[in-house]
Amino acid sequence: MTNIILCGGNGTRLWPISRTLMPKQFVKLFEEKSLFQLTVERNSKVCDSQFIVSNTEQYFLALDQLEEINKTNNRYLLEPIGRNTAPAIALACMTLNPDEIVLVTPSDHLIKDELEYKKVLIQAKKLAQEDNLVTFGITPSFAETGFGYIEADEFNVIAFHEKPDFDKATEYFQAGNYYWNSGMFCFKAGAFLEELQKYSPEIYVECEKAFKNANKENIVRIKHEDMLKIPEDSIDYAVMEKSSKVKVIASDIDWSDVGSFDALYDELPKDENGNTKNENLISIDSKNNLVYGSDRKIATIDIEDTIIVDTGDALLISKKGSSQKVKKVVQKLKEMGSELHNIHLTGHRPWGNYTVLEDSQGYKIKRIEVKSKKRLSLQSHKHRNEHWIVVSGVATVSVNDNTFILNQNESTYIKAGDIHRLLNDTNELLVIIEAQVGEYTGEDDILRIEDDYKRDII
Repeated sequence: MTNIILCGGNGTRLWPISRTLMPKQFVKLFEEKSLFQLTVERNSKVCDSQFIVSNTEQYFLALDQLEEINKTNNRYLLEPIGRNTAPAIALACMTLNPDEIVLVTPSDHLIKDELEYKKVLIQAKKLAQEDNLVTFGITPSFAETGFGYIEADEFNVIAFHEKPDFDKATEYFQAGNYYWNSGMFCFKAGAFLEELQKYSPEIYVECEKAFKNANKENIVRIKHEDMLKIPEDSIDYAVMEKSSKVKVIASDIDWSDVGSFDALYDELPKDENGNTKNENLISIDSKNNLVYGSDRKIATIDIEDTIIVDTGDALLISKKGSSQKVKKVVQKLKEMGSELHNIHLTGHRPWGNYTVLEDSQGYKIKRIEVKSKKRLSLQSHKHRNEHWIVVSGVATVSVNDNTFILNQNESTYIKAGDIHRLLNDTNELLVIIEAQVGEYTGEDDILRIEDDYKRDII
């Protein structure tokens, strides 16, 4: 059985912890592990292999986090843009033997009852071997308005229902045969593709064309122009709500999609006053608060039932029960032209990471870490000059036609327009401070000429 792990997501519901370039599945929220890492560890116990579907930026995050948990023998499909779950699953299935059983899971769900989880997977695999498309219905623990529901008669699906209002959700909860739609599936790769071709033929045809045109050397890379032609749709709308082969398994597996700060609060460890545990918290007569932040002390006085999230560049304060409105904040940031919805102060790159220490009009200061034997792209900048100072390690620097070594405490200056590259050719971490000066210091002022990681070049 192959686990197809879907790594898409825009990072809106847990902002400012989660951002577009660091969505929640890669944030280490639970005992220094991410939801993505927990997903891989959990499913590798029951699946023979993992097939990870992501975009290019998330691919490098996935590589790093898989290396940390020693799960490096995986397959990858990279989408230049997202077209929802139906195309993502279809493209992955096209790479597999039609009789291969696949377990499709999001990368950002938390499942704590792994014993029961294994039991429902055994049931699902048996039904999938009979050419059924199996979905997992989560046994509801309360009347939730944020999930779609599946109405069932034992294994048979009666109907899929959209997210209800509270009265309807209460009716579903009390009925006993309605389940939360988990977004997890199990079927033969070929069985799914047959149903997709039958009920959403345009998606199938365009996926087939895109797959045929894809670069399949080691990693399946779909071309941007081909991806654009694929209609955007979810697996539920494209197939599951139309097919007569759908079965549902009631799953009481202690599941959460961690889709809001209220849901995250329920899963995090708490102190004797119901506040989430945090070494930086000074709590005076405060109870039942979610407090997240690692850079500064956070003091609360007579505060109850509140969400406080501090990430250095943004501060969120909300009443518990209102955290679903966070996506409205993200929309406001987009309208303002802010990058706060997109990236953290620390940005992760395939060669390492950088942290913005200061950003003001006309200049920006970064701390840059380059991993062993990694190098940045060969590049130039139109609008900024750069001054590099080595904090630790040894840097190999190329500027135009010159290549030279910088040791600790040594520095160099790179003028706007210079073609340059930074390499760590040692077995140790390289740390430099970069001071940028110029009329514009945005991350998009990069003209790539060569790149080891197949990112866009000029």
